[in-house]
Amino acid sequence: MKIATYNINSIKARCGNLCQWLNETKPDIVFLQEIKCETENFLYFECESMGYKVAVLGQKSYNGVAILSKFDFQVTSKNLPNFQEDASARYIEILVSHPKTPFYAASIYAPNGCAPTKDAEIAKFSAKITWFEKLYQHCQDLMTSGLPVILGGDFNVMMEAIDVFDEARFAGSPLYRVEVQNKLKALSFLGYHDAFRLLYPRQEGYTFWDYSANSFVTNSGLRIDYIFVTAYFAERLKDCFVDKSLRRMNKPSDHTALVADFEM
Repeated sequence: MKIATYNINSIKARCGNLCQWLNETKPDIVFLQEIKCETENFLYFECESMGYKVAVLGQKSYNGVAILSKFDFQVTSKNLPNFQEDASARYIEILVSHPKTPFYAASIYAPNGCAPTKDAEIAKFSAKITWFEKLYQHCQDLMTSGLPVILGGDFNVMMEAIDVFDEARFAGSPLYRVEVQNKLKALSFLGYHDAFRLLYPRQEGYTFWDYSANSFVTNSGLRIDYIFVTAYFAERLKDCFVDKSLRRMNKPSDHTALVADFEM
């Protein structure tokens, strides 16, 4: 079973790239972030015509998450269930009816936390910390279900120096502060494993390259997209890799796909 996460940076702008990639790589489940469209305006026909069932939580122009699945599912949460006052479309969760075992799967787009002024950034970073605390609480609740869980998305955090091309440039950044690193690290204490790092503890694994300064060509990247799995999936993990083909396409997203392959 192949599961991927991909910050598409507008489903309408990147639909052609996505459909080509789906046809070529045939993942079973895909987590999408930054779809940047309202739920009712998602490109359902294009995805469903390729054999995917679709779950969407969108909003106009910003954010938005979706899940494409070859398996039947039921939607179990739109937005974090313990944080309904958050109007941002950042979390969608399904219960997948897999023939081997049912499992929870969630597409996640964590807050960035950056802002043009110091005062604005203080407020945004505080909101980012609160959001991660709510994510932790819900992930803790998911563990009590006894079912396997897989989380995929853009977490907007670099965990260590190997995850950033220029550590000094990001010193003090909301993407690289120890407070938010610790919030993400706390998931491991609950039993969630970083799939890529399970197999490649010292490989860079960049998933994002800014559009400016020829970043992709010079490999000036960041690792901010993750797939987290509980023990059931960790034991069955065959590979987890960055698929750069999407970033090489015409008018690409600034992210590319992270793909995990499981022996089911």
